[in-house]
Amino acid sequence: MGKTNFDLIIIGAGPIGLACGIEAKKKNLSYLIIEKGCLVNSIFHYPVNMTFFSTSERLEIGDVPFISHGVKPTRTEALEYYRRVKTTWDLNVNLYEKVNQIERGENGFNVGTAKDFYTCKNIIISTGFFDYENKMNIPGEELPKVKHYYDEPHPYVEQKIVVVGGGNSAVDVALETFRRGSQVTMVLRKDNLEKGVKYWVRPDIENRINEGSIKAYFNSELTEIRQKEVDIKTQEGIITIENDFVLAMTGYHPDFEFLNDAGINLNSHDSTNIPQYDPDTFETNVKGIYLAGVVCGGMETGRWFIENSRYHAENILNHIASK
Repeated sequence: MGKTNFDLIIIGAGPIGLACGIEAKKKNLSYLIIEKGCLVNSIFHYPVNMTFFSTSERLEIGDVPFISHGVKPTRTEALEYYRRVKTTWDLNVNLYEKVNQIERGENGFNVGTAKDFYTCKNIIISTGFFDYENKMNIPGEELPKVKHYYDEPHPYVEQKIVVVGGGNSAVDVALETFRRGSQVTMVLRKDNLEKGVKYWVRPDIENRINEGSIKAYFNSELTEIRQKEVDIKTQEGIITIENDFVLAMTGYHPDFEFLNDAGINLNSHDSTNIPQYDPDTFETNVKGIYLAGVVCGGMETGRWFIENSRYHAENILNHIASK
């Protein structure tokens, strides 16, 4: 067992967690990054063939160049890039170690994980949101045929698919599975696709819907899932269709229970659950605990991305170093 007392513990080894480690290293602070899964765990769990919205230079951290073959990098290229960042900066990262509890200690915090126990003066929570799916809370959602994560289209060849949602993930899933021979039905709560659907994809999905090759029920929602069929509440009433798989692209949310247990206030006055933090330093209402990256957005998971939250690391470490 190595050193267990640190100036800083960073929870989460995604791109922003790694950026925080780099800034800590620049300031000669002792730090440890703890990650419950693999390096950049969320990116690893993205769809296999995914391409980022952002261009590669907007995903760069730590002055390590990100060169990709296309204008927009792929998931595989991003995994390779962040591995290179970790190696280049020789970052201190513990993988496959889940943080179970944070408690206030004599000189800072006590951090208990599944493998060890640490003390530190400061904590940065940079845990993202991708591990906690937004449930539909309907009968049958627990069936194995229901997927909240999409990997690749091949398993759904010649199957009857229901895709729930109208955002980028839902549109990508609908088009990919349709092109592999799936019979695709989309179910959307609103009367149209989400505003943020990628401009180069929107005409494709709209044309498929208009010609009827992808069936779309707008202002509708799934009400029940059974082994071979589903019920959809539409404006014309409940309809039942045959179904093999439900791909619920309903979004994700941060681990609110973990934030609560750490003593961080969440905005419960509306449905956003945005945690309380200083917009300049990113320190929460618990002195010495900071938030970095997309976890800052609460339920508004489209608010922060890698490219617009990279600066969190510098702001936080400047504040920690100044104390």
